[in-house]
Amino acid sequence: MRMTNKVVLITGAGSGLGEAMARRLAQEGALVVASDIDFAAVQGVVASIVDSGGHAEAEHQDVTDEARWTALVDAVLARHGHLDVLVNNAGIALTGSAEDTTLADWQRTQRVNLDAVFLGTREAIRAMKTRGGSIVNISSIEGIVGEPLTAAYNASKGGVRIFTKSAALHCAAEGYGIRVNSVHPGFILTPMVENALAGMPAEQAAAFHARIIDSIPVRAMGEPRDIANGVLFLASDESRYMTGTELVIDGGYTAR
Repeated sequence: MRMTNKVVLITGAGSGLGEAMARRLAQEGALVVASDIDFAAVQGVVASIVDSGGHAEAEHQDVTDEARWTALVDAVLARHGHLDVLVNNAGIALTGSAEDTTLADWQRTQRVNLDAVFLGTREAIRAMKTRGGSIVNISSIEGIVGEPLTAAYNASKGGVRIFTKSAALHCAAEGYGIRVNSVHPGFILTPMVENALAGMPAEQAAAFHARIIDSIPVRAMGEPRDIANGVLFLASDESRYMTGTELVIDGGYTAR
């Protein structure tokens, strides 16, 4: 029960990686505030957690809405008195190269994947600065290496990577006791990955999938629980000496 008495806010918790994180941290004793723009989906996740004996609450949240961030963090503080962990997980992946990505898709990707991480981190610092805490920002291996078909996603996740370091250094310099780290998943079998493949022409999707599997040394995509376990470590006190760090969980993809 590594997360007993900790209040955790996880965005994008209605499916995929966020759902796995919510379930895993609740298993370890956290009170999980699970948010998602799809309120029905996150309500279902929370109901399942509660039915299993865990503690969780569902919140509707558009992570690009600045006012909603402030209101949600204030509500968590009002109900529970403290916020110990924020996991900035919500994200989207739209395909497109540097040549054919539209400005609208570029801007939408940056709003959800990068602007929202800034807003959440800023609000979490406000809530945690008097007692410390952990902020975990979900980046990607594509924040470290390039992929020709995801130009906007590459840019957004690279931004999350370096912003995390900036925030970590600030919190350390101010003596807030807040650790800020990023997690870099490789190719994980989630609805977002499946939808990205579905959005490509069939021949291109098949070639892309084959190329990815060939590039993973362990010869398989990961599962959401693999990322959830890494987030659990960074959220817990076991990682007390880690800040500004990149935790890469990718089956060896970036080791080449």
